[in-house]
Amino acid sequence: METVSPHVLDLFCLFASIVMFTVYNVFIWQKLKSDPIYTIQGATDLARRAWVVTVMEEHDALLAVQTLRNSTMAATFMASTAVLLSVGVLSLTGQAENLSNTWHSLNILGSTQQSTLALKLLVLLLNLFIAFFSFSSSIRLFNHVGFMINAPASEENAASSMTFVAMQLNRAASHFHFGMRAFYFLVPLVLWIFGPLLLLAGTMVMIGVVYYLDRAPEMRNDILKPFCTFLPEERPADDTPDI
Repeated sequence: METVSPHVLDLFCLFASIVMFTVYNVFIWQKLKSDPIYTIQGATDLARRAWVVTVMEEHDALLAVQTLRNSTMAATFMASTAVLLSVGVLSLTGQAENLSNTWHSLNILGSTQQSTLALKLLVLLLNLFIAFFSFSSSIRLFNHVGFMINAPASEENAASSMTFVAMQLNRAASHFHFGMRAFYFLVPLVLWIFGPLLLLAGTMVMIGVVYYLDRAPEMRNDILKPFCTFLPEERPADDTPDI
């Protein structure tokens, strides 16, 4: 069923979906400012700081290499997956005319024009490219950390070295996290192919799922309390240097 302006509803639903997903991420970011262990991301940021201190103080190169290798392999797998999915989306563009009848079987109010379908595939492809570059940046930073964490540091700049290494490690994790966010948003975008209303429904469901995955355990104050000692404002004066 075509409306007078067939693209309006699709574009409106896309805009609303992006706004909802962005508002949710801003909400999580604001919560992390007031409560660093509100989400599992904040808790793992603290755990990575503690891990950097342990590795650099004990000079455990084997542990560092093995842990960073696992993180690099995970990011490499996700980046490769993003590339493969991008190739799959590009291959669909040549068959869009043949598959449009199937894709539009549930499309009640949205546009069924070929130009709208091309726009949907383009947005889907853009989202995969964002995921690819995020995971690639994560790989690059994990490799940098592998060198920095094993570099010798004098007693005078040991605290600064730990601070810098922990910052780079958390930056790598942030890029990985952003890439995963792009993958999560891929679900509503795929549903958008079948109709704009499914895009909105998929976005709301995905936000609920992501919120459940983001939340730290209910007993986080007891479980994560040891990691909080690495926060500058809570660390005793004679404890491990600030990172």
